[in-house]
Amino acid sequence: MIGIFIVVQYFHTLRYLKPVQIYGRVWFRLHQPRPDISPAPDPRNPQGIWHLPCPKPESINNDNNAGLTPTFLNETHTVQSPEDWNNPAWEKLWLYNLHYFDDLGCRGAEGKRALHQGLIRRWIRENPPGAGNGWEPYPISLRVVNWIKWGLAGDGLEDDVVHSLSVQARYLFRRLEFHLLGNHLLANAKALVFAGLFFQGKEADAWLAKGAKILKKQIPEQVLEDGGHSELSPMYHAIVLEDLLDLVNVTRAYVRGHDLAELCGKHIPGMVAWLDAMCHPDGQIAFFNDAALGIAAAPGELKDYAGRLGFLFGGGAEQAGAPIPEPGGAQPSESGVTHLPETGYVRVQAGHVLLLADVGRIGPDYLPGHAHADTLSFELSVAGRRILVNSGISCYGASAERLAQRGTAAHNTVCVDKKNSSEVWGGFRVARRAYPKDLRIDELPDGRVQIQCCHDGYVRQGGGPLHCRKWILGHDRLEITDTLSNPGHHMAVYYHLYPGAEVDLEKQVIALEDLRINFSTDAHCTLTDTLYHPEFGRSIPNKCLILTPPGQTSFMTFYFN
Repeated sequence: MIGIFIVVQYFHTLRYLKPVQIYGRVWFRLHQPRPDISPAPDPRNPQGIWHLPCPKPESINNDNNAGLTPTFLNETHTVQSPEDWNNPAWEKLWLYNLHYFDDLGCRGAEGKRALHQGLIRRWIRENPPGAGNGWEPYPISLRVVNWIKWGLAGDGLEDDVVHSLSVQARYLFRRLEFHLLGNHLLANAKALVFAGLFFQGKEADAWLAKGAKILKKQIPEQVLEDGGHSELSPMYHAIVLEDLLDLVNVTRAYVRGHDLAELCGKHIPGMVAWLDAMCHPDGQIAFFNDAALGIAAAPGELKDYAGRLGFLFGGGAEQAGAPIPEPGGAQPSESGVTHLPETGYVRVQAGHVLLLADVGRIGPDYLPGHAHADTLSFELSVAGRRILVNSGISCYGASAERLAQRGTAAHNTVCVDKKNSSEVWGGFRVARRAYPKDLRIDELPDGRVQIQCCHDGYVRQGGGPLHCRKWILGHDRLEITDTLSNPGHHMAVYYHLYPGAEVDLEKQVIALEDLRINFSTDAHCTLTDTLYHPEFGRSIPNKCLILTPPGQTSFMTFYFN
């Protein structure tokens, strides 16, 4: 039976892949290009202006006899020997960050020039071409861009660094991640464009042409009509938005690739508007799918960066030579509703109350690696403070903790028969998945907004019910009704509270600092201790209300005083 289950699971996982992902994976595993260490092409002198990009978090403060001691993902290790660049005892994602060189672009980087020069030399010395984590395509892509940005900021790149950049670009050119697609392939292509502009000559022109060709196909596919990124994660949306801003910046600096800059510029206003719509009043992203703070640039920093490049949002003086972008993306209605139809999110603002609801797919069928089983989940802010939150993420990999964080019970939605609404498994895989249906958004006669939607995730897993949810939001209350189409199933409704919130079950009151929210429900209500994961490597205790109604319908009302 276990063998049959695994076969079925793989079938429902692989059936959605694009052909390029299948033969691309075979090619990627079988074809190992030999690094080309021939002399580098001559660098090109930039003729335009390089604008200050988004700052990166500071992660490295020393590289001395005690070793390099960086902090990534809220975890610190000491890199003492060459073997530590690939230390098997450390998490893969931490090692990836070690090879990115984000610290070159941190605040105050101008005062760390000697440290950064020494770190780059050490990397070249201790990471021979083609060997280890640092020579995988994604770390190469981010490192190439970071080294070139560092050079454009006024830090001269020495001959050995220039040579290493050329070796990395050649290797990446033959190691593109077509088997993954999504944000990975976009990062690969971006790095080729940076390298193709930084260098000159026939070889560099080939890198530029290849990167631009991929981007011209992938950007319209990955940036949807409502302005959101196709992987439906606010965190990855912010990463891709920064990619597009960087591409505009670098093409202007080298006064080449105007058509690519125009393509990116066409999508940037809509992406900024989408990101605005998916933020809480605290200015940070909501946690849908793989999303956490501290990985992508903060929304405010991205908006400031866009402003430096001449993309204006809400007034200001236009920068010389920058095109005035047309408004695009998410626009709220008079009733305070912003519907993002392609990405499947709804934002409703009712006075001091904000609701963000997920009524869409979990992600593109061929690329659900960053998807969670969170269909029909939502987040809520009241008076500028987060109250109800999805649980976020603190890790990647294939651990039980990673699976739990992707699971339905970690989100503000309904779990049926203790199953996930979509079959998340492994670290980045999904088999049978939920699809939304029958979405309606209405303004009621009393001015409140009603959202109704169903999903078939449990039906697809064999004999399960359809789950339908209705939200009715006004200035003074939020009413939530959950219904299962068939009786005879165990139903658990999860409401995860922001850390620090306390609950009095007897009085039915939620208290967070000076804020008081009453609630009422017809279901049996229990309070449990859970964990909130706002950043990688960070988990904070919080509380979760769990409703278990006697029948197939659950009612919950939150009252805002």
